[in-house]
Amino acid sequence: MADSYSQGRTGDGEYQEQFLNDKTLRRLGAAIAGVFTLGVGGFIAAIIFTQVDFELLVEIIHPQFVNAFLRVLGIVLVGSLLSVTAGVFVGLGRVSNTKFTNAVATAYVEFFRGTPLLFQLLVIYVGIPAFWPPGQFPISNWAIPTAIIGLTLNHAAYVGEAVRGGIDAVPEGQMEAARSLGMSYVQGMREVVLPQAWRNALAAIGNDQVILVKDTSLLTVIAIPELISAFRNVNSTTFDPWTPIILVAIAYLMITIPLGKVVSYLEARADWGGDRR
Repeated sequence: MADSYSQGRTGDGEYQEQFLNDKTLRRLGAAIAGVFTLGVGGFIAAIIFTQVDFELLVEIIHPQFVNAFLRVLGIVLVGSLLSVTAGVFVGLGRVSNTKFTNAVATAYVEFFRGTPLLFQLLVIYVGIPAFWPPGQFPISNWAIPTAIIGLTLNHAAYVGEAVRGGIDAVPEGQMEAARSLGMSYVQGMREVVLPQAWRNALAAIGNDQVILVKDTSLLTVIAIPELISAFRNVNSTTFDPWTPIILVAIAYLMITIPLGKVVSYLEARADWGGDRR
């Protein structure tokens, strides 16, 4: 009876192995990807050929969407550079052996990850000028600085956690080896640990920077004429939703796709001795 039971299990296992082999899974994956591609492609084609007004498309590209795109691009470039730079210091603070430094970095991360970006933008945009008497705030156009400060502070917290995770993933023996060679703690971090931590954290940092690009859509609440504002202006005057939506999608993809390529290039550069270089 035990033999027949074992044979039954073996038979079922062989059947499952024959069905769920590599060739079958590849074909199943290709079929699912093909159905998804056809569905999405058909939906996009239906929108373009039935909903988009090409005359209006040409008319609204300039200056509304061109100016909005350039404005968003400038904010993204400055905010991305500052948030990554600040995030490295936040990450170092999170792994610091000094209790006070670690506590401050932890509190920073908890606050900016735990509150919405919209709330943070409003605090900066409305709250900071309230310290001055009405009409005496020294910066006339406070919206653009608010956008850069808000995006930098918010995303530095996420970059800092990515850096912390990257540092934690480096074996402790690396720092011990650096110290045994006569390096100081700072030299060991700079020369040995951080290069490896950067490689570990790069994917998460790149993903966060793509999110930063999309977070610029929230800047409409502080009166910055960005891409969503341009969409709303066109839609409110023409009552055409799809034509400006197409432009908004293209504008964001023109930023996020090259950004993804840059991150992939940096990942390949950081993959020492791998086959991605």
